[in-house]
Amino acid sequence: MHDIFGIILNAGVYAPFVAAIIMVAFWQFISNGLAKFLSVLSALILATSGVVIWAFASVNDSMLQYLLAESSVDSILPAFALNGVSLPMYLLAGLVGLAATLQASNAKIKNVKLFYFLLMIMLGGLAGAFASVNVVWIYAFHEFALVPTFIAMVLWGSAGGRLAAMQMAIYLTIGALVSLIGIIAIYSQSGAESFGLREILIAVSSAPLSAQWQYVIFGLLLFGLGTLVSLFPFYSWAPRTYATAPTAFAMLHAGVLKKFGLYLLIQLALVALPLGVSAWSQTMAVLALVNIVFIGLVTMAQRDLKMMVSYSSVAHMGVCFLGIATMSILGVGASIIFMFGHGLSVALMLMLSTAVVNRTGEWEMKKMGGLYKQTPVLASFFLAGTFASLGLPCFANFWGELGVFVALWDFSPVVCAIAATGIIISAIYGLRAFAAVFMGEPSETFAPRFSEVADLTLKEKIPALILVVALVFVGFYPKSITADINSFFNAPSVQSTQTK
Repeated sequence: MHDIFGIILNAGVYAPFVAAIIMVAFWQFISNGLAKFLSVLSALILATSGVVIWAFASVNDSMLQYLLAESSVDSILPAFALNGVSLPMYLLAGLVGLAATLQASNAKIKNVKLFYFLLMIMLGGLAGAFASVNVVWIYAFHEFALVPTFIAMVLWGSAGGRLAAMQMAIYLTIGALVSLIGIIAIYSQSGAESFGLREILIAVSSAPLSAQWQYVIFGLLLFGLGTLVSLFPFYSWAPRTYATAPTAFAMLHAGVLKKFGLYLLIQLALVALPLGVSAWSQTMAVLALVNIVFIGLVTMAQRDLKMMVSYSSVAHMGVCFLGIATMSILGVGASIIFMFGHGLSVALMLMLSTAVVNRTGEWEMKKMGGLYKQTPVLASFFLAGTFASLGLPCFANFWGELGVFVALWDFSPVVCAIAATGIIISAIYGLRAFAAVFMGEPSETFAPRFSEVADLTLKEKIPALILVVALVFVGFYPKSITADINSFFNAPSVQSTQTK
């Protein structure tokens, strides 16, 4: 059985890379249409592999004690496997990747082949980062996924894209280097014979690192990986990136790539450095509260639709860090669910906000208005994305947010009460944005063009529907995610730590 899933997993990870290689090898002979077809097909293979493995694991959770489907390919190539933490993230990469590729196929793009080449490199890097079982390969695949965003912003970004790309490159390069120092420190201090994730965790389980080393290493990882996740105060690169990057790249970056830092904190640091996490938990909670409250207020002040969505993505990352700070199975598990739900909802909102801007020719929300009359389907999807972002029931985000706040009450009632204000703040800016764009009457400047605005086409509805269906499915059936997460925390290497 593991051989079968190994084949499926390898097919999913390598499909985007194969598409990219074919484009390069036959560059002069491949048309723009064929490049689109190869990219959509590769994204579909990745998404299908994630859904197949996820569907089987959801009804056979005992198989996910640590590794689900280890690769049997030659040792020269990286080995891939999935556990209860990596499986939701791998599935997220597949679903958002498919939606982003379909969205790109509907957009007017110059130099189409280069665009899809970079998109496939990014998508393959994301899948590899979450499926790899070697820490070095995890880091390397992350870099594969990171570089295409920078190039895409320079070539196809909107106004200010080049400046935003430089800012992103500086922040994320520094964050990645600090993270790499922390990863190397864990390996060297663990005494493991390789950089294999399982080998490192087994080594520190039998011979835990000293409290001092754990404090230093987790501090490096927190601020290095925290920069990648846009944790305060290293967050200013993110809103500009998501607002100016081509929509498909913004969807993948905000929806999936930004979860990499949180993923590695949970998959490696939380298990290997429990004393370090405990020592930094209060600091992490304070920084997360700043994300939720302060950046939430900054989001409330935005008038630009895409900047509002971008800042809200940064604010919501605070919820994930609060879940990790609790060091409880409930809190950390809820963070994983929230990461999954948020990845889907922010990708949806970025895609829909682009659709709104393209149709109205306006970025400022107060210059729009009344769009529900012309675009009822777009309005419905936008409202669903808004409700999901607010963490309302029936959507995946609800279970993540609820679990984090329940765990946070045991951690600190004061922190929980302050964090709860973020729910009110997000409701204000989310519902106000919907009202400004879709309700009321069109503004005076927009009124002459109002009758020309068209609703979503069938090709635009499909990627939106993929994301909404996934959000609602997990919202009604959260066990499909939580069963895999529970199996991870039941693994012996995890139970031997101080995670409670």
